[in-house]
Amino acid sequence: MLMASIVEPGDEVLIPGPYYPPYASYVRLFGGIPVEFGVDLNNSTPDLEDIKSKITSKTVAICFISPNNPTGAVFSEKSLKNLIDIANKNDLYIICDEIYDQIVFDEKFVGIGKVCGDSPVILLNGFSKVHLMSGWRIGYIAFNNSKKLDVLRENVPKLARVRIASNLPVQHAALESLLGPQDYIPKFVSELKKRRDYVIKRLNGMHGLSCSNPKGAFYAFPKIENNKYKSDKEFVLELLKSKGVLTVHGSGFGTKYGSGHFRMVFLPEINVLEQALDKIEEFVT
Repeated sequence: MLMASIVEPGDEVLIPGPYYPPYASYVRLFGGIPVEFGVDLNNSTPDLEDIKSKITSKTVAICFISPNNPTGAVFSEKSLKNLIDIANKNDLYIICDEIYDQIVFDEKFVGIGKVCGDSPVILLNGFSKVHLMSGWRIGYIAFNNSKKLDVLRENVPKLARVRIASNLPVQHAALESLLGPQDYIPKFVSELKKRRDYVIKRLNGMHGLSCSNPKGAFYAFPKIENNKYKSDKEFVLELLKSKGVLTVHGSGFGTKYGSGHFRMVFLPEINVLEQALDKIEEFVT
């Protein structure tokens, strides 16, 4: 709905590479062009010079997700402020998805709301991840107090009422989750951190693989250093066929920055992850 509202044919939207595929798909759906910018995965920092170099007269928005899918990168307060400054200087919308906002491991999460001032920030969030309500299909959108957003603030809700509605029982469940006990979150995140640490240590100990340390969400995005197959897609298909381990090819998250990688999810229990990683190690060896 946002992309339908702000993208005209030929417009460009900046997205971090690699990216969650629907971001690019929805830009293209309305005739726009997704433009990837670089992110230093080791430091979880956007490449500001790369962003500046890719802004043109056709650019309308910077869109990003932090913590990130598929890399687990989490932008710091300083990085968010820098992105806001660039957007303001170039009269761009900022679309920020914080669906994994409380699933962070090493540092306290800073939301874009802390640094946005009166900038044209559009925030996306939902209940699928932190609130463990995957498949229940309830999320929300928030518009910052910016004159640039006045028309969107008035009309996107009308578009929403025409097209979608969350069912009533799930609305009650979401409210209960917000107002009820929150002590499950640190326990959940603490357990995920153990799994993250185990997976990254194992991956970096394998010949031919290397992996940056995800700071949030629940994904690892290892790089295939010496791929004997034609592509990362062929690599993951052969891994699936020969070892029964399902991963996702990195180029599915954008060919420019995703190629040569694959994505793993470290939600399963340690014993399941151990079996999967043993099979991956056999495969790459």
